[in-house]
Amino acid sequence: MSVQIWSIIGLVLIFLIATLRSVNMGAVAFLGTFLVGTFLIRESADDLFAGFPGDLFAVLVGVTLLFAIAKSNGTVDWLIHAGVRAVRGRIALVPWVMFLVTSLLTMVGAVVPGAVAIMAPIGLSFAARYRISPMLMGLLIINGATAGGFSPISIFGSITNGVVERSGLPGNPLLLWGSQFAFNLALSVVVFFIFGGRELLHRKVETESEPPVRIEEEPSGGAGTTTITASGTATITEVTALNAQRALTLTGLIVLAIGALALEFDVGLLSLSIATVLCVIFPRTTTACVGQVAWPTVLLICGVVTYVSMMERIGTIEFLGDGVAGIGVPLLAAFVICLIGAAVSAFASTTGILGALIPLAVPFLLTGQVGTMGLIIALTVASSVVDSSPFSTSGALVVASSPPELRDGVFRKLMAWGMSMIAVGPVVACALFVLPGWL
Repeated sequence: MSVQIWSIIGLVLIFLIATLRSVNMGAVAFLGTFLVGTFLIRESADDLFAGFPGDLFAVLVGVTLLFAIAKSNGTVDWLIHAGVRAVRGRIALVPWVMFLVTSLLTMVGAVVPGAVAIMAPIGLSFAARYRISPMLMGLLIINGATAGGFSPISIFGSITNGVVERSGLPGNPLLLWGSQFAFNLALSVVVFFIFGGRELLHRKVETESEPPVRIEEEPSGGAGTTTITASGTATITEVTALNAQRALTLTGLIVLAIGALALEFDVGLLSLSIATVLCVIFPRTTTACVGQVAWPTVLLICGVVTYVSMMERIGTIEFLGDGVAGIGVPLLAAFVICLIGAAVSAFASTTGILGALIPLAVPFLLTGQVGTMGLIIALTVASSVVDSSPFSTSGALVVASSPPELRDGVFRKLMAWGMSMIAVGPVVACALFVLPGWL
């Protein structure tokens, strides 16, 4: 067999081993790079490391370090509580606050699973207390994370835009983000009415009636205290104050957004610089934050991109792309690519899929049979809309955050919803972004 075929088999094995054995996909990808590159392609170590994405490494470390600082010093809690206070007791607005706050967190650099990990316990606590469907709350949190996750300074956005740029394709980071945000907002409206949102429109927060039985310790950063009622439901009883450290952190996040979007500074270097300044000014409260960097995500992305870069050097990507282009029906080929992305991402990492599948579409895109941005947006939509699957990190976090008596039902419903998105996502994405031919 040719080295192209071997590299494809290696990529399939990487996804299978990582999924079935619960091993970090990036670590398995580095193993594949070493074995295939050294013993089959016979490349030197310098050649193998030539594909290491140093720019993505800086982005991933920089933005997640800055987010870890914001979480540790209570800035994230301030944002969450400020949003909750804004609803003024209107129950129907609580899920939308969770959608917006989660999208804000991922927009400024939080990894999607990290943002969901923070918001899901809070959101599901509100859902249990005020009789909101856990499916409604969980899906709006996941959709919010994805909506913000494709901003130019976010993880998904940085990965997608970086792959597009390295592939020599015309990109439009703001169009990608705007399309993803609009799609997830529209999907959330559908979710809202499917899972009981209409009934919430006529309800407001009721007076606290259950006596508290204990109060937990104040969390790190003085974010506030949590009262546990007799039913075991958590409600926030104190609101974070905006002190000097949190105000400076908020300023840093604003500087990052302006510097990256308006001034076009490098996102990785700018975020690392802002995080370092905060560490210098507040060394005592930021010492442990380096350990909270999303190192598993860094390993995953860098490993997968390094392997895919090796596949590009030996012509595998062009080989596969020519095969898709050879289908003969451009719209069918586009749909096949999106379907592959959705099916794999439902059981594996979306971040890894984005780094692997976009290069596969490059040869097909270069034929000009479909719009470049249209297919890229459709592929990212199809690959991310299935994050609600309970087999994905975000879906699993929602299941874990649900009340114990509802957990099995939430799992089954999320599985049905996530599996339906494998079929529905690519169809809707292609119909909206590929079929019209205007992108």
